[in-house]
Amino acid sequence: MTYQFSTGEELILLCAEHNITMAEAMIRAEMQSSELSREDIVDEMRKNLYVMRESIDEGITSRQLTMTGQLGGDAELLTRYAPKAIMGEHMAQVVAAALAVTEVNASMGKIVAAPTAGASGILPAVLIVCGDKKGFTDKQLIDGLFAAGAVGMIIASRASISGAEGGCQAETGTAAAMAAAALAELCGASPKIALTAAAIALKNIMGLVCDPVAGLVECPCIKRNAIGAANAVLSCDMALAGITSLIPFDEVVLAMRSVGRLMHPDLRETAKAGLAATPTALNIAKTLQNPSLDA
Repeated sequence: MTYQFSTGEELILLCAEHNITMAEAMIRAEMQSSELSREDIVDEMRKNLYVMRESIDEGITSRQLTMTGQLGGDAELLTRYAPKAIMGEHMAQVVAAALAVTEVNASMGKIVAAPTAGASGILPAVLIVCGDKKGFTDKQLIDGLFAAGAVGMIIASRASISGAEGGCQAETGTAAAMAAAALAELCGASPKIALTAAAIALKNIMGLVCDPVAGLVECPCIKRNAIGAANAVLSCDMALAGITSLIPFDEVVLAMRSVGRLMHPDLRETAKAGLAATPTALNIAKTLQNPSLDA
């Protein structure tokens, strides 16, 4: 019996055949491929959850300045503002958590790359903050991480999770898809509906370029994690409400791959176009290369 899958459709059929969740399918697939025990695999994911929670707490409770000192403290600011937020306090807390993790990352703190360091704030923010509101246990959150892993694995194998290969859509887009699907499953959605949430999230960010200012994972990466977290929650709610995706998940993934390949190299993490090519960004890059020029 094999539990391996490489497409969303295969994952849906596997779950239906064995009457299991996406999380359980991912655990069984990992057991087969790694030859590790269930206990070892779950324990490793539990460690990831703890690191995620710690990175959120660290980013919110202490002012995290990035390595260049250009950015930082936004998670703390938004957390204070959350009770007055037009988007609602809960959504503001989700977004603040996403900012927190990416600020910790940009200050060389400890995070979980999910699926990459540049997109590391989306999945923990969505699962942990929404999990606190829903009363999810750590065991449930760990299952959510496995469900997210199933989606991320499919996208990585069928398209890309690298900004250098597919633009920011491949990083924050994948992270949002992972988070949307995982949250949907934890809320009781079937694998098909969960993958609908993933499809919506990935469609919402299709074509987003990777244009880091001065080549650093600071601007616009941190704020794009904030948008990615909101995107994931929105996409999950749409799918749970019964809204469908006209284009199936697997086709959305392949479309994202095609769009990434069509992108000019200057728009794929080379810091040669987009925001990275603005006058302000070029001045920042010049100053960082020659600190004596900083007035």
